[in-house]
Amino acid sequence: MPLPVTDTRLLFRPLCSEIVDLLRALGRDDWERSTVAGAWRVRDVVAHLLDTALRRLSFQRDGLILPPAARPDASGRDLVAFINTLNATWIRAAERLSPRVLTDLYARASTELADFVETLNPDAAAAIPVSWAGDTRSPQWFDIGREFTEVWHHGSQIRDAVGAGPFSDARWLREVLQIALRALPHAYRDVPGHPGLSVVIHITGGASGTWTLQYRDHGWDVDEGDLIEPTTTATMSDEVAWRLFFNALSLPQAQSLVRVAGDAALALPLLHTRSVMV
Repeated sequence: MPLPVTDTRLLFRPLCSEIVDLLRALGRDDWERSTVAGAWRVRDVVAHLLDTALRRLSFQRDGLILPPAARPDASGRDLVAFINTLNATWIRAAERLSPRVLTDLYARASTELADFVETLNPDAAAAIPVSWAGDTRSPQWFDIGREFTEVWHHGSQIRDAVGAGPFSDARWLREVLQIALRALPHAYRDVPGHPGLSVVIHITGGASGTWTLQYRDHGWDVDEGDLIEPTTTATMSDEVAWRLFFNALSLPQAQSLVRVAGDAALALPLLHTRSVMV
């Protein structure tokens, strides 16, 4: 069964509200805790969430046009470097802001973000294609979903750092994984195949599900559901899955946490799949 449209528009509001509630409950030391997001502390992840919400509102809702010097290379080759620079400059500036100010600003910005995405037509063309899926054009529901995965996984980085456990609604993670798994055909684009070659991905936990990546005449496709005799089977928990797809596991960690049966070499691109720009 082909992957269904994943409409996350109504999920931003409860997700962002839960993030804000946690931020308001953190102690001063919690804001300085390390996270799985590289060198970023909790306060840096919060600042980044604020930045991405404000950027989305400025560019898409308000039609802000950046001067040429402030835009990425039109070829897309420098997009990752451009994004990294945007992120780093904002994080440095946010050092001037207190936890309370960051929280209050994010509460306002995330409410406006939820207001905005709820007005969008999911079937329209996306303002920004989902490049980690290899898209040069995307439907708007996919771009909205990409934004939802950003909010969810950064919120989970904060929760992980402060020992808050998972979000209250496992359905949010299930939607995140449905969107993240769309990166698989692009991740396997250089893997030669033949019809019938397949990788079944079993994800366990509250956001459990089974998906199949299969080679067809035109290339790789990912579907919901299982195959009776796949070439390779990879099994992981939902907690491992989000860390894998959102760049929080090294290859050795992924190899130790993902159980592979069948052709192990065919699972290797899965362990390198990322549903973010890296």
